[in-house]
Amino acid sequence: MDRKPGLSARLKLTLSYAGFLMLAGVLLLTAVWVFLLRGTPSGYLLPDLSNIPLVFSPGSFGPVVFGPAAVVVLGSLLVFGLGGGWILAGRMLAPLTRITDATRTAANGSLSHRIRLPGRRDEFRELADAFDSMLAQLESHVAEQRRFAANASHELRTPLAITQTLLDTARNDPNRHTGELLDRLHHVNTRAIDLTEALLLLSRADRRSFTPEHLDLSLLAEEAAETLLLLAEKRGVTIDTFGEITPTVGSGALLLQLTTNLVHNAIVHNLPEHGTVSIGTRSRPGTATLTVENTGEELTRELVSTLTEPFRRGSERIRTDHAGVGLGLAIVTSITRAHGGTLTLAPRPAGGLRVTVCLPAR
Repeated sequence: MDRKPGLSARLKLTLSYAGFLMLAGVLLLTAVWVFLLRGTPSGYLLPDLSNIPLVFSPGSFGPVVFGPAAVVVLGSLLVFGLGGGWILAGRMLAPLTRITDATRTAANGSLSHRIRLPGRRDEFRELADAFDSMLAQLESHVAEQRRFAANASHELRTPLAITQTLLDTARNDPNRHTGELLDRLHHVNTRAIDLTEALLLLSRADRRSFTPEHLDLSLLAEEAAETLLLLAEKRGVTIDTFGEITPTVGSGALLLQLTTNLVHNAIVHNLPEHGTVSIGTRSRPGTATLTVENTGEELTRELVSTLTEPFRRGSERIRTDHAGVGLGLAIVTSITRAHGGTLTLAPRPAGGLRVTVCLPAR
């Protein structure tokens, strides 16, 4: 933003210090003139000093002598105030100089720089610490976005490359049966569409562009379970839904997508047969909780901590008919963050995963 040139903060502080010192000097000289040079008020009781020899008397120290002396005193105060004020202002504003340098460094693209202002906690120290915390979050967010862009480019390139290969094969072999080719093209195109829609949904959740509604998490859990019941039956998984009325506030579409993603992941990443999925809701003062648990293979905490990263699918980048596009838990994370909630993933001792979403209660 372009601004008109003006006085620096250091010069303003200097003038303020000097002006205050000059005002104090004027008041002091005025008091000397009123109470000592123009006579003593009747209310004051002073001893008789007539017999004591004095170098000068108040009467002789009149306006002729007092005027030039006052000018000299005020001039000295002005010089002292300007010099001292300039030094004091420089020391007071030194932390701002470090903060400004760090801001310029960050603006040039270096987010790894930190201020680390020494000294006791004061207003400048709190400002520097807050700025360091902001830089750390920005650095983490930028690194995450770069990884996401790289992974998204890789995932989008795969179906496009397959489509290109199929089209080249059809062009080189005109007599080939096109039914199988069309089926494979349809499958690849559907996957690319699903990935694009997932990316758009993830972007929408990050922007928090939704109108809050009064919702019941238990109803959303039941709807998600009914929607995925056929998939669960096909894979031999039993869904168990329990809980109580759990009021919350947020986007109905996004929270339904969150619940559906969690249930879908719990069904797909389960035991080959006789697996179970448990969906529970609970309401506590100030908190609405959704919990989704599933049976499955044993998971380590190190692996579980990476599952919310985009395009991570369990221990491997598996691809099955219902493997998804690898953005399920990433979308859940963004939706949870957009609603001011928390997401917790923990491995179950007997195998499988427990996912807990805590949202603000209505």
